[in-house]
Amino acid sequence: MELVRFSAGQSGGVENVSFRINTNLQSLTALLNLNETDSGLQRSIERLSSGMRINSAADDPAGLIISESMRSKIQGIGQAVRNSQDAINMSKTAEAAMNEIQTLLKNISALAVHAANSAVVDSASLEADQTQIRSTLQSIDRIASQTEFGSKKLLDGSAGVVANVTAPSDLSSMFIGSTFASATVQSGPVTLTSVTAGTAASIALAQTFASTTTAVGTAGSFVINGISFTTDGTDTLQSLASKINQQSGQTGVTAQIVASGGTYSIQLDQTTYGSQYGITFVDPSNVLNTTATASAVGTDAVFDVSVTTDQGVKTVPFTGGRGPQASGLQLSDTFGNRITLTPNGNTSLGVATQVGVLSSGSVRFQIGADADQAVQFSMPTVFANRLGTSVVPGKTLADIDVTTIQGAQDAMKIIADAVTQVAQLRGDLGSFQKNFLESNVRSLNVANENLTASESDIRDVDMAAEISDHTRLMILQQSGMAVLAQANQTPQNVLQLLK
Repeated sequence: MELVRFSAGQSGGVENVSFRINTNLQSLTALLNLNETDSGLQRSIERLSSGMRINSAADDPAGLIISESMRSKIQGIGQAVRNSQDAINMSKTAEAAMNEIQTLLKNISALAVHAANSAVVDSASLEADQTQIRSTLQSIDRIASQTEFGSKKLLDGSAGVVANVTAPSDLSSMFIGSTFASATVQSGPVTLTSVTAGTAASIALAQTFASTTTAVGTAGSFVINGISFTTDGTDTLQSLASKINQQSGQTGVTAQIVASGGTYSIQLDQTTYGSQYGITFVDPSNVLNTTATASAVGTDAVFDVSVTTDQGVKTVPFTGGRGPQASGLQLSDTFGNRITLTPNGNTSLGVATQVGVLSSGSVRFQIGADADQAVQFSMPTVFANRLGTSVVPGKTLADIDVTTIQGAQDAMKIIADAVTQVAQLRGDLGSFQKNFLESNVRSLNVANENLTASESDIRDVDMAAEISDHTRLMILQQSGMAVLAQANQTPQNVLQLLK
């Protein structure tokens, strides 16, 4: 209710001045501005006390949405870094176990070399060597079966690829690791297709004889791959072939007598497949050949191998073809996967033929902050019967027996192959650790740093600027309080008119 209203004015259109006691517009205006200042001061104190520019959605709705998304990604990256570090620790555990296996293999190698010294080693020593080897092989199997990270078995095949040969007449051994054609190996069949069959060098000597048991009649010498043979002319064709075969360990060449049209001659065969292994024959006296020199080289084999991977069926050429004719051809790809073909497989696999089956287990690491940012790695299988499979047909590390001369020789070959195999497995695991896991950790740390900096720009308060604004608001609050006090005194002026 308006109790008293006085109007005072001057002529000349000057605006009238009103005095009210029920409604104090000056006080309301001052109070409105003071409330705004108090609200701003409250937000400033909240920012300064929390260090955050955005404390609620109302502070910056768009900034909050972006910031929360970044915060989620930052936490996910942090966990991915910890996951990768766990993967590194797991790979270190497996690698340390394989390092111990290699130490045991070196011990076995020394025993095999000792047993091969048949001139001075008696049967009791051989049995002692074999007993120690048997004990060491048990230790290798124990490491393979018991190595674990937490409750995860690492080297028993449950977390790796196990290759089983299903066509032993064509394939004597097979090793497929976790990677094939840059993809991860999955369970499935293994098929082979011949592109180029491997051959061993061969020379048919042209000198013919009426009988294998009569003297060759020509005195002189001939040289096979640097080894010289001499005859006084009384040697028979059969005895000369025997002399050549006795030195095959030195020359890499064997001799066989070939019958043709009632006459006989000698054919020289290289014992090892491949273009690296040839025959050089020099016979200036024409004891066995009609020309003074002859030479030949073998050819490397090329076979297409198809395996199921996480990217579908992949086909990769396996090349090389080196290996003794007796045991077959050893071929490999660029990832260290190996197969050993039998002589039958070298010639019979003209079309795609299934020769094995892969059973793939793997460990899966989540190494990113988003879905599908994961990687699988197949841990190796290192039981004794899975090592040293490529050099002696039908034998593995578990089968070595040094109690015979031949057994000791085979043992040295098998152990050398097992050492190479385990070294390759360690190399694959080390490459995965260094070039993938450790690299991923570094990459994630950089991403985390940059993302955190971006989130900080959005969410964190600039303390210097906020303190300046806080000071401004404090001054406005104090001046607002003073002005409000003065505005509240205005109705008192009406009393002067009532006196």
